[in-house]
Amino acid sequence: MSQTAAPKRLLSVDALRGFDMLLIAGGGSFIIRLKGKTGLAWVDAIADQLTHPDWNGFTFYDFIFPLFLFIAGVSLVFSLESGLQKNMSRQTLLKKVFKRMVILFLLGVLDKNIPTDVFHPSNIRFGTVLSRIGIASFSGAVFYLYLTPRQRLGGVVSILLLYYAALFLVPVPGYGAGDLSLEGNLVGWFDRKFMLGKLLQGIYDENAILTQFPAMCLTILGTFAGAKLRETTPKETEKVTWLLLSGAVCVTAGLIWGMHFPINKHLWSSSFILLTAGMSFIFLAVFYYIIEILGWRRWTFFFEVIGLNSIAIYMVYRFIDFKKTAKMLFEGLYSFTDPKWHDVFNALGALLLVWSLMYFLYKKRIFFKI
Repeated sequence: MSQTAAPKRLLSVDALRGFDMLLIAGGGSFIIRLKGKTGLAWVDAIADQLTHPDWNGFTFYDFIFPLFLFIAGVSLVFSLESGLQKNMSRQTLLKKVFKRMVILFLLGVLDKNIPTDVFHPSNIRFGTVLSRIGIASFSGAVFYLYLTPRQRLGGVVSILLLYYAALFLVPVPGYGAGDLSLEGNLVGWFDRKFMLGKLLQGIYDENAILTQFPAMCLTILGTFAGAKLRETTPKETEKVTWLLLSGAVCVTAGLIWGMHFPINKHLWSSSFILLTAGMSFIFLAVFYYIIEILGWRRWTFFFEVIGLNSIAIYMVYRFIDFKKTAKMLFEGLYSFTDPKWHDVFNALGALLLVWSLMYFLYKKRIFFKI
């Protein structure tokens, strides 16, 4: 086995997480509002990439959540190895990750159901982004702690192939087998049949039961990247090469598979998993090379502030209306401009407020960890 170094926090991972969360925390909203107002085709093209397709297809915005799951796998390796080096047992570490999963599940229910109708569980949405992060992290921990790298890779391949086979071979009542439409796919039928509470789209919920399996593969694949970054034997540039090659293989496989099993975030199709995993490997390689090898670190501060408090920034959006606050604070500054720009300036003001709050927490060394 390759030697590994004592776990240390990588700025490149925090910066990449911050870049990811920035698009969730208002950066995407600001760019979308620029569409059709600048007269620049490239601005409009970027704005188009920050919305989700209705069903099949892919935009850059589809990459945001998968990237977070992948980064969770990278960070998981450093956390688990730190525990192992402190002589913590695998069972103890797994209990900690399980507790985190439960907390994330409860926070997810709170986030998506405020005010929560506790007396009518059928009105509660249980399939959430935070619960998916918790389940994927727990699954990634089980795979990392108890399986060899070859077994982990075999597990990922098996899950994606079985998911693919199930959606094409298992008949759905009234639709038959292989129907990948919103109404007729196996995932939606399974959710309607077995998922408690309400579904996001009424007849379907992309964060419910069956899609958990392909989604967890992103975190498991992230553990491979994390393990590679911890190795001491290869040169730093060899790590980057390994990440880039892994990314190229996954992207190529995903695009080829997508010719038959469409790339679809709503279904978390196997082709979608490989495509976004490949992109994650490549983005991590670029950030790692620029920050850790070239040493260009000063530009990362803006993203680092966000990346170190990712859960906080996600939850705070539920309780604070930054757009309303920005309008109260800044409308007097932009009210004299053309009204078509007002929503742009307001979105920029909201983003400024979010970052300022995260900067305040950063300066006070307040980091919300689960």
